[in-house]
Amino acid sequence: MNIFVAGLSYQITDADLKELFEEYGEVSSAKIITDRETRRSKGYGFVEMSNDADGQRAIEELNDAEYDGRTLSVSVARPRTEGDRPRNNNRGGYGNRDRNRY
Repeated sequence: MNIFVAGLSYQITDADLKELFEEYGEVSSAKIITDRETRRSKGYGFVEMSNDADGQRAIEELNDAEYDGRTLSVSVARPRTEGDRPRNNNRGGYGNRDRNRY
Protein backbone atom coordinates (compact mmCIF):
# COMPACT_ATOMS: atom_id res chain seq x y z
CA MET A 1 0.00 0.00 0.00
CA ASN A 2 1.32 3.43 -0.96
CA ILE A 3 0.59 6.11 1.65
CA PHE A 4 0.75 9.90 1.28
CA VAL A 5 1.90 11.85 4.34
CA ALA A 6 1.61 15.66 4.51
CA GLY A 7 2.22 18.20 7.25
CA LEU A 8 5.70 16.91 8.01
CA SER A 9 8.27 19.06 9.76
CA TYR A 10 11.00 20.17 7.35
CA GLN A 11 13.61 18.49 9.57
CA ILE A 12 12.11 14.98 9.21
CA THR A 13 14.31 12.53 7.29
CA ASP A 14 13.47 9.41 5.29
CA ALA A 15 14.71 7.33 8.24
CA ASP A 16 12.45 9.22 10.70
CA LEU A 17 9.43 8.66 8.47
CA LYS A 18 10.22 4.96 8.10
CA GLU A 19 10.65 4.58 11.86
CA LEU A 20 7.29 6.27 12.51
CA PHE A 21 5.44 3.83 10.24
CA GLU A 22 7.37 0.72 11.33
CA GLU A 23 5.31 0.78 14.54
CA TYR A 24 2.41 -0.44 12.37
CA GLY A 25 4.16 -3.04 10.20
CA GLU A 26 6.84 -3.67 7.61
CA VAL A 27 7.83 -0.60 5.62
CA SER A 28 9.17 -1.25 2.12
CA SER A 29 10.23 2.37 1.57
CA ALA A 30 9.84 5.86 2.98
CA LYS A 31 10.69 8.98 0.99
CA ILE A 32 10.51 12.66 1.88
CA ILE A 33 9.94 14.78 -1.23
CA THR A 34 12.51 17.54 -1.65
CA ASP A 35 12.86 20.58 -3.86
CA ARG A 36 15.15 19.80 -6.80
CA GLU A 37 17.12 23.01 -6.56
CA THR A 38 17.41 23.62 -2.81
CA ARG A 39 17.20 19.97 -1.67
CA ARG A 40 14.94 21.16 1.20
CA SER A 41 11.97 19.09 2.26
CA LYS A 42 8.61 20.10 0.80
CA GLY A 43 6.87 18.89 3.96
CA TYR A 44 5.36 15.74 2.52
CA GLY A 45 6.37 12.23 1.55
CA PHE A 46 5.33 8.71 0.69
CA VAL A 47 5.51 5.45 2.59
CA GLU A 48 5.16 2.02 0.98
CA MET A 49 3.92 -0.71 3.32
CA SER A 50 3.95 -4.41 2.43
CA ASN A 51 0.67 -5.28 4.12
CA ASP A 52 -2.50 -3.34 3.23
CA ALA A 53 -4.12 -4.01 6.62
CA ASP A 54 -1.06 -2.59 8.41
CA GLY A 55 -1.10 0.39 6.08
CA GLN A 56 -4.78 1.06 6.73
CA ARG A 57 -4.20 0.88 10.49
CA ALA A 58 -1.29 3.33 10.18
CA ILE A 59 -3.48 5.74 8.19
CA GLU A 60 -6.29 5.56 10.74
CA GLU A 61 -4.00 6.10 13.72
CA LEU A 62 -1.62 8.69 12.26
CA ASN A 63 -4.07 10.89 10.35
CA ASP A 64 -4.55 14.12 12.36
CA ALA A 65 -1.92 12.95 14.87
CA GLU A 66 0.78 15.35 16.04
CA TYR A 67 4.36 14.49 15.14
CA ASP A 68 7.36 16.75 15.73
CA GLY A 69 5.05 19.66 16.56
CA ARG A 70 2.97 19.38 13.37
CA THR A 71 -0.40 17.78 12.61
CA LEU A 72 -0.09 15.02 10.02
CA SER A 73 -2.46 14.38 7.15
CA VAL A 74 -2.19 10.72 6.16
CA SER A 75 -4.12 9.00 3.37
CA VAL A 76 -3.89 6.38 0.66
CA ALA A 77 -1.76 7.82 -2.13
CA ARG A 78 -3.63 8.18 -5.38
CA PRO A 79 -1.85 7.34 -8.63
CA ARG A 80 -0.36 10.25 -10.50
CA THR A 81 -2.27 11.21 -13.63
CA GLU A 82 -1.19 13.20 -16.67
CA GLY A 83 -2.95 16.34 -15.42
CA ASP A 84 -1.17 16.32 -12.04
CA ARG A 85 2.07 17.80 -13.29
CA PRO A 86 2.16 21.35 -14.58
CA ARG A 87 3.18 21.50 -18.21
CA ASN A 88 6.13 23.55 -19.26
CA ASN A 89 5.01 25.23 -22.46
CA ASN A 90 7.89 27.66 -22.40
CA ARG A 91 9.42 27.38 -25.83
CA GLY A 92 11.78 30.25 -25.29
CA GLY A 93 11.87 33.38 -27.37
CA TYR A 94 8.73 35.38 -27.74
CA GLY A 95 6.19 32.55 -27.62
CA ASN A 96 3.40 31.81 -30.08
CA ARG A 97 1.62 35.15 -29.95
CA ASP A 98 4.68 37.13 -30.95
CA ARG A 99 6.09 34.66 -33.45
CA ASN A 100 4.71 36.41 -36.53
CA ARG A 101 5.58 39.95 -35.46
CA TYR A 102 9.25 39.82 -36.34
